[in-house]
Amino acid sequence: MDDGLLGMVEYLAGVLNIANLVLALVAGGLALSLLKVSHQQKELRPWKYLIIVLLLFMVEEILGVLRAFGVYNSPYLTHLIPSAILGLLIAVLVVEKQIA
Repeated sequence: MDDGLLGMVEYLAGVLNIANLVLALVAGGLALSLLKVSHQQKELRPWKYLIIVLLLFMVEEILGVLRAFGVYNSPYLTHLIPSAILGLLIAVLVVEKQIA
C-alpha cells in the first residue's frame, strides 16, 4: 500500500477514535442526567440499571480509544465490561417484568 494512503487511513482511524470518545462522554452525561429523573418515579427503576450500562459503555469506549493509541491495553477489561453490560441488560428486563 502507498505510504500516503496508509498515513491517511491512520489519520482517519485516529479521528474516528476521538469522535468515539466524544460520543462516549456524551453517553456518560446523558446517564448522569437520567439519574436525576429516575429517582422521581418508581416506574423508572429499570433506568437505574440502564444508567450503569451507559457508564460502563463509556468506560469501554474510553479503553478502546486508549488501546487504539497504544496508551493502555487490558485484554481482561475488554471481556469483563461487555459481560457486565449484558448482565445488567438482563436485570433491566427482569425488573421491568416485575413492575408490569
